[in-house]
Amino acid sequence: MNTTSSSTIAEMARNAKAWPFKEAKQILARLESQDRPASQPVLFQTGYGPSGLPHIGTFSEVMRTSMVRHAFSMMSDLPTRLIVFSDDMDGLRRVPDNVPNQALLAQYLNCPLTKVPDPFGEQPSFGQYNNAMLKRFLDSFGFEYKFLSSSEVYRSGRFDQALLRLLNRYDAVMNIMLPTLREKRRATYSPFLPICPESGHVLQVPVIATDAGAGTITYRRTDGVEVTTLVTGGHCKLQWKPDWAMRWYAYSIDYEMSGKDLIDSVKASRKIVSVLGGTPPLGLSYEHFLDQDGQKISKSKGNGLTIDEWLQFGPPKSLSLFMFQKPKTAKRLCFDVIPKTTDEYAQHLKKAHALGMPELLENPAYMIHESQPPQISESPSFSMILNLVAASDSASKDQLWGFLQRYDSSLDQDDDWINRLLDHAIAYYKAFIQPNKVYAEPDDATRSALLELAETLKIIAADTPAQDLQQVMFDIGKAHGFDPVRAWFSAFYQVLLGQSEGPRAGSFIALYGIADTIKLIEQRLA
Repeated sequence: MNTTSSSTIAEMARNAKAWPFKEAKQILARLESQDRPASQPVLFQTGYGPSGLPHIGTFSEVMRTSMVRHAFSMMSDLPTRLIVFSDDMDGLRRVPDNVPNQALLAQYLNCPLTKVPDPFGEQPSFGQYNNAMLKRFLDSFGFEYKFLSSSEVYRSGRFDQALLRLLNRYDAVMNIMLPTLREKRRATYSPFLPICPESGHVLQVPVIATDAGAGTITYRRTDGVEVTTLVTGGHCKLQWKPDWAMRWYAYSIDYEMSGKDLIDSVKASRKIVSVLGGTPPLGLSYEHFLDQDGQKISKSKGNGLTIDEWLQFGPPKSLSLFMFQKPKTAKRLCFDVIPKTTDEYAQHLKKAHALGMPELLENPAYMIHESQPPQISESPSFSMILNLVAASDSASKDQLWGFLQRYDSSLDQDDDWINRLLDHAIAYYKAFIQPNKVYAEPDDATRSALLELAETLKIIAADTPAQDLQQVMFDIGKAHGFDPVRAWFSAFYQVLLGQSEGPRAGSFIALYGIADTIKLIEQRLA
């Protein structure tokens, strides 16, 4: 598809307008101003709090960051790495609504997530269950990443030097954090959260003394007892904003994106990493996904669409396209976006193979497939296949293939792309369309128009093109006084398919077949 040299592609990538290229260009510009070894990898990071089942928003951050990483790799030969960091040492603050055995979890409130039992009984802890689930999703999409567990890293001593540095700059960090807190919270706030050796709880208690030389803090428990503990070796963890900054410093992170609701947190963490002597990373501030009620999706609530659900009803890379599109715009993440996004994905794939550089760089399929978009067959759209399933009320792929091959005899029944669309369409129909079908009773105008349509179809050729059938529909709608004419098309779908809308009616009639459309009209009018 493309024979352009790598140096030319790199130059074109620097001038590309798609958002991953713009982000990557900023990273490259900053690196070119720094004195760093060529062998030092450029580090991308995403963070995840496994206090609830991983939702699609967590997955999207890894996917979008991977897109920026790939765009950067097209511009530069510098090595890159992606860190997926799980804050699984955080304490369980509340029991999620969408997990079993809630009474069991309630007994472990404030314990590190890797010390909370797995309510599903599959992993040693709840944190590890959620980590495993996220890694399974990431692996299914072929992401290249290094997964790090907060519990393991803290206890290994990997963060010890950074923790001691933060302890040494304790007052400066407090001066950054205290103005961001409410008055009541200021009285007990400390960036260090000691792990109680008796209860195992992650404690939010006031620190009354620090000793940078000894590497210790002294805190007062709720029972008034004063305790001195090391801040290293997993005896303490950090509040999440200082923790975020400490990770940036410890790993020298170059890029990490975050949601718009964290803008103030990013500002505070950037100040802290500067106090530690590090350089804050670059990053994109993205909008969140919304559920069908317009509410932000949440791990603890379990609202919104899950990754597994999307993969049941749509191709994996259609999900990638949804993540790629307009990251700075809040979008509803509901089942009804899957058919439209699937069709858009197929259109981008088909167009990609007709494009040359640099236009190809602006095609989403090029980025989604990391510069190797596959070829797919010409086929009816996913929306059209959904309507075919709805009209025939069929879950039989053999029957559906009969319609498809009558429509286009060149379609191969072993075609993987079409078969996947059929599987997704059948699943989607059973879940969302069939249970909600409400057939409209035709009024006099609609009945008259449908009768004329049936009579007209009886006298035209079986292989009449879709565009001619569309014109037939339009002419009948006009003749029967539908104003606007789209009201006629809507009535067509409401009466025949029990749904309010569909793709172009002419294309549907061509795919379903003229003879079968006539039968369908007669059955519904009877």
